[in-house]
Amino acid sequence: METFLAAEASGTSSGARTLTIVLFLIFVAATLGITIWASRQTRTATDFYAGGRGFSGFQNGLAIGGDYMSAASFLGIAGIIALYGYDGFLYSIGFLVAWLVALLLVAEPLRNSGRFTMADVLSFRMRQRPVRTAASLSTIVVSIFYLLAQMVGAGALVALLLGIKQGETFLGMTADTAKILTIVLVGALMIVYVTIGGMKGTTWVQIVKAALLMTGAALMTVLVLWKFNFNLSSLLGQAAEKSGKGTAFLEPGLRYGVDTAGDAGKTLTSKLDLISLGLALVLGTAGLPHILIRFYTVPTARAARTSVNWAITLIGIFYLMTLALGFGAAALVGGKAIAAQDAAGNTAAPQLAEELGKEYWGNSGGAILLAVIAAVAFATILAVVAGLTLASSSSLAHDFYANVVKRGQVSERQEVNVAKIAAFVIGAISIVLAIFAQQLNVAFLVALAFAVAASANLPAILLSLFWKRFNTTGATAGIYGGLIAAVVLVFFSPVVSGKGVSPTTGKSLSLFPADVDFHWFPLDNPGLVSIPIGFACAIIGTYLSKERDEEKWAELEVRSLTGSGAV
Repeated sequence: METFLAAEASGTSSGARTLTIVLFLIFVAATLGITIWASRQTRTATDFYAGGRGFSGFQNGLAIGGDYMSAASFLGIAGIIALYGYDGFLYSIGFLVAWLVALLLVAEPLRNSGRFTMADVLSFRMRQRPVRTAASLSTIVVSIFYLLAQMVGAGALVALLLGIKQGETFLGMTADTAKILTIVLVGALMIVYVTIGGMKGTTWVQIVKAALLMTGAALMTVLVLWKFNFNLSSLLGQAAEKSGKGTAFLEPGLRYGVDTAGDAGKTLTSKLDLISLGLALVLGTAGLPHILIRFYTVPTARAARTSVNWAITLIGIFYLMTLALGFGAAALVGGKAIAAQDAAGNTAAPQLAEELGKEYWGNSGGAILLAVIAAVAFATILAVVAGLTLASSSSLAHDFYANVVKRGQVSERQEVNVAKIAAFVIGAISIVLAIFAQQLNVAFLVALAFAVAASANLPAILLSLFWKRFNTTGATAGIYGGLIAAVVLVFFSPVVSGKGVSPTTGKSLSLFPADVDFHWFPLDNPGLVSIPIGFACAIIGTYLSKERDEEKWAELEVRSLTGSGAV
């Protein structure tokens, strides 16, 4: 069991436990109410998959922001900055810059060309069955990687929120048991949101969650800056001091680009890992299935573009605030205390909330602010997992079942029913995998999802929209090649085995126990290798096939650029 902090450092009183649970139940009740209301407005497949295309650009921008500002953003990035300083901030930059690719290359053409899923665009001028099968498989894999991060974040919160310390139990549960039950609860709720509310319910939950998250993050940011008289130098100086790493905390090299004396190979690997991470983050957003389907919930391509502009604004402000949250946690809580509560740093933000509350309003203030921020974090997790589950179940039902298995001969009701069944299956798989991935940082887990999306989905999307010669063989080769490369390299990387043990907790830093080591790929993130493989497979596959349909290409080009004929 993890080593937990003393009660004064991180535990919560019984009053805080009660408040946390009450706030969480209020949010769950409110969102379930929204979901039930939305279910009464959901009558067709368009309603279930795309919310009836009735959301404005601003509403969809909030929902996209809600989808994107996930547990990885709120918990993972704050934690990784608190533990690694400058190197952790690279995640914030990468996640934000990625939106330029989505805005400039993908948002408008995708909205003009598709109907419900990414595969609608890819199959427009190609053979339906092979392309939709490949796209469906890729969507499910990327979504499950992303789902893992959200559920791990939920599990990491539990011990802190309920104040379960070593040797103690809560309602008969140890900390590890409570984490597992929380992961199961989050999985069950996300299945309910998707199967009952569809896209309409999920979108409104995202909008509410985005407003709550921005408000909570803004409050904490102001309190942190106020504590240091809005002097960033004082904040960074104390963060460096409390981190235990001195000025190195504010410089590159703690996590990436580490110079290892006498080992040039290890030094090079660390620097390549940084490049790999950057590629995955910047290129991955435009291939994320749960982001791509959001472009179909608005009535026009112009609204899709507007929604991305709003999303960039909200996300940009939020990621600036992660600086204050991460460095504030390092300065006020301390790296040692954060790592003692959660070795990956996933509880840094709520720990900071508790410390700020105590600083301004005493112990009761700490308990209240922790409960509020914890409820916001749970809201974040629940909303994002619903969006991810909807994306993957929609692809499985619409792309694979309706268009591959049934060859288009299926009613809308049957298709939606299959999507609901798929949500159960995908939810169950995610729950099981998340239980075994609890020791990994959630921002890091999301970076893996970005790498898979950039390797498998992005080459096919870009080449389909902008290359006249592109064909079915190229699309399937690109998706399968990038997907297999990314997943295989992750499996044989230090993420899965061979990374050693945490000096803080003594637990393995990889998915497998510390005495298991079968890794041969040296990088944590596969993007540097798997993304070029995805593009290469797509290009080579295209040239190996003589298939061409210039009429369909001309139609797609006009539709993607002008919106003529768009759904």
